[in-house]
Amino acid sequence: MPDKTETSDNARNESVDDITLDAASYDVVDEQDIRASSEDQTAQGANTSGAGQDAGSADAQNDPLGFGEQRMGEEEEPLSELDQLRSQLVDAEGRAAENWDRLVRLQAEMENQRKRAQNDVTKARKFALEGIVSDLLPIKDSLEMGLAAAQADDADAGSIVQGAELTLKMLAQVFEKNNILEVNPVDEKFDPEFHQAMSMQEIEGKAANTVASVMQKGYTLNERLVRPALVMVAK
Repeated sequence: MPDKTETSDNARNESVDDITLDAASYDVVDEQDIRASSEDQTAQGANTSGAGQDAGSADAQNDPLGFGEQRMGEEEEPLSELDQLRSQLVDAEGRAAENWDRLVRLQAEMENQRKRAQNDVTKARKFALEGIVSDLLPIKDSLEMGLAAAQADDADAGSIVQGAELTLKMLAQVFEKNNILEVNPVDEKFDPEFHQAMSMQEIEGKAANTVASVMQKGYTLNERLVRPALVMVAK
């Protein structure tokens, strides 16, 4: 009959062996699962990398010189150039508007100046003789008074002569004031620029080509001939 003690020991040993086998089996399963999972991940990475490489290879075959990237860059650059052109156009339109406004103002100013100058010339022509007319009015008044005195019943010839001489003196003063000078070349050498010969005669005691007498006096205004003197020249 077997011993109980041996039987108990044998039972414990078998239990330990079973537990050890179970643990070993668990360890084997876990390592296999881990190894399979790792292989699956490696395979998935390889597939992804391969797909990427295949896509890159396809792109490289379709665009071997890399024009695709260049075209993308070129598509972006015109946008900035277009913005610059728009900005330049806005600036140019602004400057054009300013220049146009200046031109319009300048033309208006020039037109106003032209009108003012024309008005000044017209006024100068109309009223250029205003000063001399004011000086001549007293002379006219004196002539009218002298004529009225000469027509009176009790007219005095002496008084009329004195009045005429006074009037003539007033007229000479007006001429002098306005730089109007007489041309009265008696006994002077004949000058065709200021004298007009009406006749030529041999006159005793007169040198040839000398003004013997003046039929009508001439006049100059500011040294410019207004009327030549009508003269008789000795020959």
